[in-house]
Amino acid sequence: MTIFDESGESILYKILLVDPNSDSSETMLHMLDWNQAGFCIHTTADNITDALYHVDNPAHILVLINIKRLQSFGLQLCGLIRQKSRIPIILIGGGQDFNLARQALHYQVNDYLTDPVQSSELLDCLGRFRRNLDASLEDAVKAPQPHCQNSIIDMVKKYVQEELHQNISLKKISEALHFNCAYLGQKFKSEEQISFNEYLLQQRMEKAKHLLESTEMRIYEISREVGYSETDWFYKKFKEYTGTSANEYRKQTLITA
Repeated sequence: MTIFDESGESILYKILLVDPNSDSSETMLHMLDWNQAGFCIHTTADNITDALYHVDNPAHILVLINIKRLQSFGLQLCGLIRQKSRIPIILIGGGQDFNLARQALHYQVNDYLTDPVQSSELLDCLGRFRRNLDASLEDAVKAPQPHCQNSIIDMVKKYVQEELHQNISLKKISEALHFNCAYLGQKFKSEEQISFNEYLLQQRMEKAKHLLESTEMRIYEISREVGYSETDWFYKKFKEYTGTSANEYRKQTLITA
């Protein structure tokens, strides 16, 4: 069954395409005759912020995410979308990875097309959605939930915890998450009441304290474990943070143990 509007024209269901790469977005636009399939790519978003903003547009009936370009952040975007919407999601371009597919199921992704995506495969997928949408438009009505900005900050904090031994910067994280660096910094401080750099220093020093208290690791090993390649710089930052040297801190914990 085909749904028609008041003028007698068949309805084109509007798609939100999420792809940070302009070349692959352009390729997707010309991959098939979207109108013939009953759809149109109404909006493209090249970062998570824009994608979440456009998901709120009730005109969109489907989200198409290039998981190959967004990589693991594509799944995190699915999680953020699911906190605010039941809109159908199709992931395209992923590998034949069981773990990835399992996570996609966890976020209730509606379909998952592995790379290389064939136009016939995508057309079949869209055809199934078209039949379901035509049969029951109300199935695609979205139910907005409370905003998910805290989840974005959780992603930043999770990144810090996992990469604490590396050279971390807000710029690097914002690029990885496809966020504006200044926006992300302001959002972090607003939510956490502390700047990102202060938070990062806090996490490094607290882990260093824990390692000094609970392990026999050498100071230079702890320095590298918490992201400082220069031990002298670690000594300086640790003393500024705790008021005592790393060696003295370890001695004090041994005395009070």
